[in-house]
Amino acid sequence: MVEEQPAQGVAVAVAVAAATDMDMSEARMRKDPLRGIKVRELIAEKRRLVEVPYTATLSHTLNALVANRVVAVPVAAPPGQWIGAGGSMILESDKHSGAVRKHYIGMITMLDILAHIAGDDGAEDSFAAAAANLDSKMCVPVSSVIGHCLESLSLWTLSPNTSKGIHRALVPLEGQMENVSSGVELVESASSYQMLTQMDVLKFFKENASQLEELVSQPVGQLGAVTENVFAVTNKTPVIEAIKCMRAASLTAVPIIEASGHLDEDPKQLVLGRGRKLTGTLSATDLKGCSVALLQSWLPRSVQEFTAELGSRMGRATTPAAVSRLVDCTVDSSLGEVVEKAVNEHVHRVWVVDNNGSLYGLISLSDMIRVIRLWMLPNPFQV
Repeated sequence: MVEEQPAQGVAVAVAVAAATDMDMSEARMRKDPLRGIKVRELIAEKRRLVEVPYTATLSHTLNALVANRVVAVPVAAPPGQWIGAGGSMILESDKHSGAVRKHYIGMITMLDILAHIAGDDGAEDSFAAAAANLDSKMCVPVSSVIGHCLESLSLWTLSPNTSKGIHRALVPLEGQMENVSSGVELVESASSYQMLTQMDVLKFFKENASQLEELVSQPVGQLGAVTENVFAVTNKTPVIEAIKCMRAASLTAVPIIEASGHLDEDPKQLVLGRGRKLTGTLSATDLKGCSVALLQSWLPRSVQEFTAELGSRMGRATTPAAVSRLVDCTVDSSLGEVVEKAVNEHVHRVWVVDNNGSLYGLISLSDMIRVIRLWMLPNPFQV
């Protein structure tokens, strides 16, 4: 059965539910002024969808990410030749004739690129070998890299039935949706799409903070928004080793802490960061301001040197906020303050520190959305 699906009219409650692992049916707005807001209002000012063809090399894909200052792009292929990520079939068709023009076969993210760069290919375990091998790794077709990380194994559109924990979703502007039980999880056809991200949802809540005053004025520590167990790398960890650690642990970012100086502390391994002096952040999104040539030359250097150099370079650009910077708060900071920092600095997590500047935990965009969603339930924080 095919059902007309104006997905751009889905309420913001769906976007909140899609950004968590909760059932969407529970995500009803408690505030009447927000209940009628549609997803199309969150993407109204967004530019045209950035995508890459399945034949693009990973180097060209990274250049597209850098040029457009995005951290993920869908991969497009000719129709009828691929099965989409997660068994999906998300198609772009002509608005008038209905003829299928392309098939989105997956999403490629900065973390997929990191995972590919850090992959074990049997090369000599040396910095020189890693840097030299980067050229060959960046020449592979982007279609071969889809699925290196769990998130890109699935490609989602936003619909009233969405109940997945996701960071981003395609929004069909005009389309049809069909649920198929014989091997294909989702069939979607639309004349065009837009990307809705967790950051878009949080920007909306930041702009409407006055309607959430009861919630956003509360300390994040009391709201249960803080994740306390955080793995980190030291400031002496080489970039290539940090990337390998992030790949092994499926982390999109790690805090950088001061090395202890103890002989038994391995700079090539993740360490528990709580209680250690926080000095910076290494994130997959750092790569969106980093060309292949620059990354290649900095793989052997320490993460502290890499982030400092990248920050210096981006500081001379027109959009320095894209640089991964040290954005932090305390457990006593209000949720509103934390959301504002994340949105204004365009970072995907805010580190929580104690009064001495030592790492206590983190608050991710997912944590912020989770807390807001729980507050909007009929019985806040009762699930």
